[in-house]
Amino acid sequence: MPFLLRNLTLNLGESEELLPAIVCARFSLQPEDITRFAVIRKGIDARKKPRIKLVYTIEFAVADEELFKLSHQGGDLEYVVEKKPPVFERVAGDKRIVIVGMGPAGLFAALRLAEYGLTATIVERGRPVEERLKDVQSFWDQGELNTASNVQFGEGGAGTFSDGKLTTRLKDQNIRYVLDKFVQFGAPEEILTSAKPHIGTDRLRCVVTAIRQFLTERGFSIGFSSRLTDIVTDNGRITALKINDTDELPCDVLVLAPGHSARDTYAMLNQRQVAMEQKPFAIGLRVEHPQELINGIQYGMPSHPQLPAADYALAYNDTKTGRSAYSFCMCPGGVVVAGASEEGGVVTNGMSGYARNSAFANSALVATVQTSDFDGGHPLAGVEFQRRWERRAYEAGGGNYLAPAQNLLAFLGQSRGGRVTSTYRPGICETDLSEVLPKAVHDTLKDGIRFFERKMRGFITAEANLTGVETRTSAPLRILRDQDLQSTSVRGLYPVGEGAGHAGGIMSAALDGIRAADIIARL
Repeated sequence: MPFLLRNLTLNLGESEELLPAIVCARFSLQPEDITRFAVIRKGIDARKKPRIKLVYTIEFAVADEELFKLSHQGGDLEYVVEKKPPVFERVAGDKRIVIVGMGPAGLFAALRLAEYGLTATIVERGRPVEERLKDVQSFWDQGELNTASNVQFGEGGAGTFSDGKLTTRLKDQNIRYVLDKFVQFGAPEEILTSAKPHIGTDRLRCVVTAIRQFLTERGFSIGFSSRLTDIVTDNGRITALKINDTDELPCDVLVLAPGHSARDTYAMLNQRQVAMEQKPFAIGLRVEHPQELINGIQYGMPSHPQLPAADYALAYNDTKTGRSAYSFCMCPGGVVVAGASEEGGVVTNGMSGYARNSAFANSALVATVQTSDFDGGHPLAGVEFQRRWERRAYEAGGGNYLAPAQNLLAFLGQSRGGRVTSTYRPGICETDLSEVLPKAVHDTLKDGIRFFERKMRGFITAEANLTGVETRTSAPLRILRDQDLQSTSVRGLYPVGEGAGHAGGIMSAALDGIRAADIIARL
């Protein structure tokens, strides 16, 4: 039986090789008494900056477990039962399973089905990641948008062009399964121990390609540039799909993982009377600071070889209006990117490579949007709300997908601020950002940013700039499902992931796809 020891600390400059000796000293052990030793988690305690501590959770085993138990109990020490890897019984299934969407929900649904010996047909409206990368680069360099292959659509989903964060607030037994799978397909092993695991957009692209190859070898059929355009039902049960308006694909079970920007899919489902409801979300702007400035605020020093690029998480609640402002999708050492998927709209997002070595930190600063802000009670009213502000931003930027931008001080009305710059491509146009946001969002953000300064002294600075607009924080609707994850109106339809309104982020979307696959395997 292994033992778990939490809150073991090192100072900056000390090597992890000291950890076994520290454990031996604490428990009066000799080095040979320890039969196994592993770092389970590594984090940073920066509360007393610049005296930064590296904080570890250690798992170890000793030769004489019973004697050790008698001598040491409580505190940061726990006895843990070793978890055995899950065993998946092979399932003989003849159901025609189709997975729509190759984001994390769709890919992990497929990987989990493969554990049971099942296969499926996977259809993805976008292109393979190698071709998708070229399409995205063309958009960023020349403003040439491919509405079928972009930051939102294509192999890997929207998360492929992100920081690749794998954090979640969920407590789920499959979190380690997801992390192990990512490592199996090429993610760095550090994600298994990091308190804030991330892969980075550069590594994530390689992982996605490896998953595709694995699934193909296991008998999955994958079709790119294959857009779901209709569903066929009989007595309330799905029987087939229409692909690209012409091809009919027989289907008994549909895992629908469309992503939060599949607006035409939402419209089709609504036309087919698939039950959906409006859902609150958030919109706002993307802020950029010099990374060394953020490091200085968070660590008390501009850099250190043992410290990663600093991040932050900020939140503000307005008790009078009931609205909140918060940071979202923070990208240390990253860049702001154009994330439009429809012509005539500007959408911002952020991404980082695994090394997070850009000179700038960026994050979305968003404020909550309530369903009462929408125009009417139609299920797609949130989509139209997003479109309205994306088109407003396009017009304010002067066209060709230039983004409206403003210095942070000017946004707050303090002064004109400094020179307006951004890593956003194709480029920016200096604009009063109050013109591209609903008044309630604009006012909440201004109050929130002033509150953030109290939490992070130096956050408000002439060196910070804002780019707009950030509208794709989550799905603007939810496809209703029951306890077995099937649509409440169409049997055999399993809406999953962020686009279905049931997850947020790579990890939670992957977990949602896994849950659906486990249920389908038991059918």
